[in-house]
Amino acid sequence: MRNRILILGKGFIGERLREEFSCAVSTARIATFADITSQIQKYKPQILINCIGHTGAGNVDGCELALDKTLSANTYVPILLAEAAYRNKIKLVHLSSGCIFHYNYGRQRPITENPIPDYYDLYYSRSKIYAENVLRELSKRWNILIARVRVPLDCKPHPKNLLTKLINYKKVINVPNSVTYIPDFVQALRHLIKVDARGIYNVVAQGELRYPRLLDIYCKYVSDFQYKVINLEQLNLTRTNLILSTRKLEKTGFKVRAIDEILKECVQEYLKY
Repeated sequence: MRNRILILGKGFIGERLREEFSCAVSTARIATFADITSQIQKYKPQILINCIGHTGAGNVDGCELALDKTLSANTYVPILLAEAAYRNKIKLVHLSSGCIFHYNYGRQRPITENPIPDYYDLYYSRSKIYAENVLRELSKRWNILIARVRVPLDCKPHPKNLLTKLINYKKVINVPNSVTYIPDFVQALRHLIKVDARGIYNVVAQGELRYPRLLDIYCKYVSDFQYKVINLEQLNLTRTNLILSTRKLEKTGFKVRAIDEILKECVQEYLKY
């Protein structure tokens, strides 16, 4: 797989994929068709993995202060890459987001890949929806895989890692959410590429995570750590909380682990660093 793949972007997930796939990564600025064409000519990949994106400085609220940067990275670049991949007859793997839906816990089942995203309350979410809606249509004819990531959790410390964030916040909400465990995400992506999957896939752990559950496990190993549970309203932030379905991913033959199988492993590995 090493010689087949070119990763674009060296952020949190891009760097983790580079480590696991041992493939080329480009940090070149992509602003024009010529920019991406030059990278394709340089590396001659069969697969492009787009990890370029802007999530704001600190959190997604920062996207409101960088409108052009957010729209370029999250909307314009993915569409540009899709066209370049099509013209060069190579596969595009695009990392989308699960933070693009309204969700009613009392009425809805886990969200499948079929509904059209409807969460326009955040500029970040809108920018991701714009790209996903275009790529969804293109994937019906072109070789495009759209992998939705939702609240990334990793076993290595990083400012974008959910566990690192929660440890630093020390105040957490108790609302069920889907999460993407990065070690499993790597394996899922490897599998989806192998079976040449196309279209949208929710790539999250099975089930739901309440953040206190993760921190309770952390407390077992770091006894002096303390945290406080607060109501969602106390955050005073515009956020989406939801559960995504993993059934489509499972139907490809990939074994999706339940969230409770992951947490202890995640914390134990995290504390080794």
